Amino acid sequence: MVAHENRRFADRVVIVTGALGGIGSATARRFAREGARLVLVDLQAGELPETGEHCAKLGAPSVLSLSCDVSDERQVGAVCEAAFRRFGRLDVVANIAGAMIYKKLEDLTGQDWMRVLGINLMGSVYFTRDALSRMTSGGSIVNVSSIHAFQTSPLVAPYAAAKAALLSLTRSTAIEGRAKGVRANAVLPGAIDTPMLHSSPNIQSGTEVLSPQNIGNPEDIAAAIAFLASEESAFVNGACLCVDGGRLAAL
Repeated sequence: MVAHENRRFADRVVIVTGALGGIGSATARRFAREGARLVLVDLQAGELPETGEHCAKLGAPSVLSLSCDVSDERQVGAVCEAAFRRFGRLDVVANIAGAMIYKKLEDLTGQDWMRVLGINLMGSVYFTRDALSRMTSGGSIVNVSSIHAFQTSPLVAPYAAAKAALLSLTRSTAIEGRAKGVRANAVLPGAIDTPMLHSSPNIQSGTEVLSPQNIGNPEDIAAAIAFLASEESAFVNGACLCVDGGRLAAL
């Protein structure tokens, strides 16, 4: 793991959703090492304090850990209100929380669709809305989409649809946030070495075969998120950044 002397996020307040997941925890650690005051959000509250303590040891001067179902509008509002009440500002939101189910299209129920869309799309909608109402110039929203927004595989239709819609939300946020000086961008991970990847029945059955060179690390995505959230990307707005090791570039 690389130590970062650059503290680009000193005194800045950063919300990370899905903070206990592979990408979410890597992103929380990255922001911690760069001096951010962190708001860690995840549905599973049990391990949040431990993650918060680890982030504090890495350099986060203050950590607020909150349980939240991101698909619940009221819970998201409560998180943003608690963060603003604690810190008095909100600078970055990294919308990372995500979930997948694996079913054929003809087997998917309306409840299946709404649950996946709720976590992967509406959670970002709610955090974006509540963040925009509090952010000032220099604020940044980073949405974690997926290469499934461009090219997908069987059994994941709701996930792919949600991730594609998330790109449209990112563009709309970039347009409407521009007058306030708030940027929005999206990161599109490819295959990342996380439990979500290895639990995929497509991977387990051999329907989808990945070579080692096409599998990245959560830290690769965290680095991209941190770049897009930082002032180093001040002229990047409404962009979709593929971080997939060149997988989609191959014919």
